[in-house]
Amino acid sequence: MSESRTRVVVAGGGAAGYFAAIACAEAAPGFDVRILEKGPHPLSKVRISGGGRCNVTHACFEPRTLSTRYPRGERALIGPFSRFAPADTIAWFAARGVPLKTEADGRLFPTTDQSATIIDCLEGAAKAARVQVVVRCTVERAARRPGGGFELTLDGGATLDCDRLLLATGGCRTTALGQLAVDLGHTLEPPVPSLFTFHVALPWLRTLPGIAVEDVEASVPGTPLCERGPLLITHEGVSGPVVLRLSAWGARLLAEKHYAFSLTVNWLPGREPAQVAAELAARRASHGAKLVVNLPLAPLPARLWEQLVRAAGVAPDARWSGLPRAAAEALTAVLTRCALPVSGKTLNQEEFVTCGGVRLREVDFKTMESKLCPGLYFAGELLDIDGITGGFNFQAAWTTGWIAGHALAGVEPRRPGGGATLTSARV
Repeated sequence: MSESRTRVVVAGGGAAGYFAAIACAEAAPGFDVRILEKGPHPLSKVRISGGGRCNVTHACFEPRTLSTRYPRGERALIGPFSRFAPADTIAWFAARGVPLKTEADGRLFPTTDQSATIIDCLEGAAKAARVQVVVRCTVERAARRPGGGFELTLDGGATLDCDRLLLATGGCRTTALGQLAVDLGHTLEPPVPSLFTFHVALPWLRTLPGIAVEDVEASVPGTPLCERGPLLITHEGVSGPVVLRLSAWGARLLAEKHYAFSLTVNWLPGREPAQVAAELAARRASHGAKLVVNLPLAPLPARLWEQLVRAAGVAPDARWSGLPRAAAEALTAVLTRCALPVSGKTLNQEEFVTCGGVRLREVDFKTMESKLCPGLYFAGELLDIDGITGGFNFQAAWTTGWIAGHALAGVEPRRPGGGATLTSARV
């Protein structure tokens, strides 16, 4: 290796790795910057995220507020978000010809609605900065050299020396995937899945795949877990933002329960049980001749209402005028505190996220450098950081990658230029 040219190796060709490599190479054009990606296709998670649209970030611009969207890493991220936040992400992509739009729920996407737009931008920026990208190349081992820097052992037995090393290998689905960090002196918080859907085997629920309810309140009794938002019924149970947020905040707690617990759903949040009971009584008075199953309470979908009525034990041919008090009470209970027995999980493949990773107190979040091993840096989900769904995990990748990249280059970071225009699109 040339004495005059500093070599930086980025292990991992995901969002954080690319962003760090680009930042480093742009800030230090004389450096030899390489991304080593074990798979055949870099940025594969970017490609599938957001249903193939790529949820780049979220329109949450105040650092402290933004940090509260991270079940793990909230306190550690306040400082980094003060230096590179969603507004900076918007400006970075806009400066490279990729405007973003914000949707009604705050998520930001490229205006093309194509993740390929983000991939092309990142790959183009890396190429322009002369970052070398090597695919199908796995770093098997990393060791510190006596005089500084690192010796990397690659798959096949070849070795590669570097002066500075960034680990951005993604979430530790197993502890083995964090072994490079462990070999260099770091400790891993045990990994468990985050952002997953719930299996519910109730026969009546399984008849409703594809039914979406825009606003429910879901909670896990006996725990502080409670979220409100959209819910989607699937072939295997329930999903949607409200479930994914519960799984993020409850990642460790639900793992301890072996993913077997009761989920309570209030299908009519904002209405007290007494108010719901009064609405049912009013139906008895005003629509007595109609079948209960044919007159749903708004805004519940008709098919869901029918199954909830049956789950409450109300006969399909029951009319409002003949609805007994006990049946009305049972229906009120099902509508406001419906118990769904959860018996497993399915990982959300689009946004697979791991709770766990490199212990945060071992990393300097001003530079993303290891406190234990000089010249070693971290970015992205390898750290014990994970956010709720909605673009927050990508924002953590952009932020930690940007900070690490400048630190690898040995320069003070300068924020992207302003002037980015945020296009609104309501969906």
